[in-house]
Amino acid sequence: MTNRINKVTRQNIFDFIQAEGVLWSGKMNDIDFLSRIFDLEQLESFDNRFENAAGDIWQHRINNPFDWEDNWVFSDSRFNSLYCDDAILLDFLCAMIHPLVRSDFSEVNKLLQIFNENLKYDSFEIVEKTKINGKPIFIGRIKIAGSRIISKNSEELKQLLNAEYVSQQVNLMEASIENAPHVAIGIAKELIETCCKSIFEERNQSYEKNWDLLKLMKETTKLLKLTPEDIPNEMKASSSIKQILGSLSSVVQAISEIRNEYGSGHGKDGKFKGLQPRHAKLSVGAATTLAIYLLETHQIRK
Repeated sequence: MTNRINKVTRQNIFDFIQAEGVLWSGKMNDIDFLSRIFDLEQLESFDNRFENAAGDIWQHRINNPFDWEDNWVFSDSRFNSLYCDDAILLDFLCAMIHPLVRSDFSEVNKLLQIFNENLKYDSFEIVEKTKINGKPIFIGRIKIAGSRIISKNSEELKQLLNAEYVSQQVNLMEASIENAPHVAIGIAKELIETCCKSIFEERNQSYEKNWDLLKLMKETTKLLKLTPEDIPNEMKASSSIKQILGSLSSVVQAISEIRNEYGSGHGKDGKFKGLQPRHAKLSVGAATTLAIYLLETHQIRK
């Protein structure tokens, strides 16, 4: 990641932090916070009594806490906040709303909103990646084109499946599209598996653990009476519905093959080249749409 978040965006965020009196290091001291992002022992000291940045930050912010103002980091050339790499800036902002740094839910939400309101102009965003003890962990990323549809699908799936594990997997899948497409593709396949198995379990029906995804999908459509043979010929648009239902297995097979070849489930050699984020979006979009259709059908016919 290069430097695409412009100076105005950065300055607006820093100005808000300072104007609102937000302590960027939260519950941590400055050294503990910055050590999550930087190797302070490799950065120079501005105080000749110390060998590195860790030493002079300790001296002027912990030993003598009033030597430097609270927001000294934004003007310190070692951290170069206005011009540093985008990844470093995003890591800094995500660290600010990490549960170990800030536990006030309303404050976290307020900061997240301000960060995203400014980052959107440069097509970046901070989103939830996973949860630890029910508290969100965030990741910064380039804003995904078409993310509204994927996010909408993701929220529907969380409600339909209503499981913390699924919620974490959906968050990870969405967050990985841009930064780790192979992970998103792998989770897309696992999502369909989870969906099908959940339907079997809720209906008190058994499935074989050694079924592959295609077999699992086939048996799920039988269970839900979604095979083309289940659609009566007299039904309006029956041929079109049968065609769509007949293509479900093709979608599942394609996602399964993409995952096997490019996803996260198998070891790769050193020459492996993954697919691009747009391919991950296609897999995630298809998987979430299919999963929602199956789950909604299951609930209607339950």
